[in-house]
Amino acid sequence: MPTQDRPASDQQPPSRQQVRRWRQYLADERAEGAVYRDLAGRRTGEEREILLALAEAERRHESHWLTLLGDDVGRPLRGDFRTRTLGWLARRFGSVFVLALAQRAEARSSYETDVDATATMAADERIHEEVVRGLALRGRNRISGTFRAAVFGANDGLVSNLALVLGIGASGAATSTVLLTGLAGLLAGALSMGAGEYVSVRSQRELLEASTPGKHARAALPHLDVDANELALVYRARGMSPEDAHERADEVLRSLGTAPTPALGVPSVAQGVESEAVDEHESVGTAMGAAGASFCFFASGALIPVLPYLFGLEGLAAVVIASVLVGIALLCTGTAVGILSGGPPLRRALRQLAIGYGAAGATYLLGLLFGTTIG
Repeated sequence: MPTQDRPASDQQPPSRQQVRRWRQYLADERAEGAVYRDLAGRRTGEEREILLALAEAERRHESHWLTLLGDDVGRPLRGDFRTRTLGWLARRFGSVFVLALAQRAEARSSYETDVDATATMAADERIHEEVVRGLALRGRNRISGTFRAAVFGANDGLVSNLALVLGIGASGAATSTVLLTGLAGLLAGALSMGAGEYVSVRSQRELLEASTPGKHARAALPHLDVDANELALVYRARGMSPEDAHERADEVLRSLGTAPTPALGVPSVAQGVESEAVDEHESVGTAMGAAGASFCFFASGALIPVLPYLFGLEGLAAVVIASVLVGIALLCTGTAVGILSGGPPLRRALRQLAIGYGAAGATYLLGLLFGTTIG
C-alpha cells in the first residue's frame, strides 16, 4: 500500500516525463531495498533487524510509485549506477565503506523537492540517513585508529618520498643515487612511522586506562554511608553541579535495594564511565595494529615514487611518471577518506592531491635551485 494518499498530480493522466521519473524512482527503491537486505544477510542481531527495517521502508516507498504508475509500470528498470554499484559491494563485502556509501545515497534523495513524493517519504529518507550513519559509526569506531594510521602512513610515504626523490633528482644526482636515496627513505620512514604510531597509541591507551574507574569502586557502593553520601563527590569531581550530583548519587544508592549484588547491574558512575572509556579505547585502536598499518602503508606509498627508477627510467621521464603515479595514489586515498567520513569523495581526493603536489613541488624547486637541471 502507498505511504500516503496520492498527490494532486495523480488526478490527471501523467505525462511521459512523469512516468519515466516514477519508473526510475521505483527501480531505485527496489535497488536500495535489495542493498539493505544484502547487508542484513551479512549481519546478526540488532544490526540485522535495523537493516531489514530499512528494507521494509524502501518497500513502502516502492508501493507508492507502483500506485501512481498503475498500468504504466512497464518492464522493470535498473536502478541508477550508484545504487547498482552499492548493491554489488554489499553482496561481496558488507563493510563500513558500503554503509558510508549508503549514507551518502540517502542524503542525495530528491523527494523533498519532488511534488509527486509525499512529505512522509522525504522525512523517511532523512531519517534513513541518520540510521545508516549510526550503523556506520560503529564500524568507523572499530577501524578509526588503524584507518587513521593507514591513511597517514600512506600519504606520508607518498608525499615525503616523492619530495625526496624529486629533490635529489632535480639536483642532477645520478639515477643510482636517486634510487638508493628513495629506498633508504622508504625503509627509514616506514620504521620511524611504525615505531612512532606504536608509542603514540600505546601512550594514549595508557592515559585512558589511568582515567578509567577501578572495579573496586563498584564493589564499595553497598557499604557507603547513606547519610554522608560520598558518592556525590565522585559525580561532582566529574563535572556535575552539587544538586545534580546529589540527585544522581541518591538514585544510585536507592537502586542498591533492588540489585542482588553490585556486580549485577548497579548503575554506578564507574559503570557509566567504564562504558565510555571502552568506546574511546576502541576508537584509538591497538598499538600493534596502528604500528603495523602505518609501517605497511608508508612502505607501500613510499615505493610508488621509486618505481620508475627501479625499472631503469631516469631524468625528466622518471620524474613525470613518479609524479603521475603518486597523484593517482593520492586521489585514491582521498576518495577512501571521503567515502568513510561521509564527505564528498571528489573534494577530499583533490585536497589530498593539492597538498601532496604542493609539498613535492616545493622540494623539486629547491633541488633545481641548489643543483643542476635534469638532463
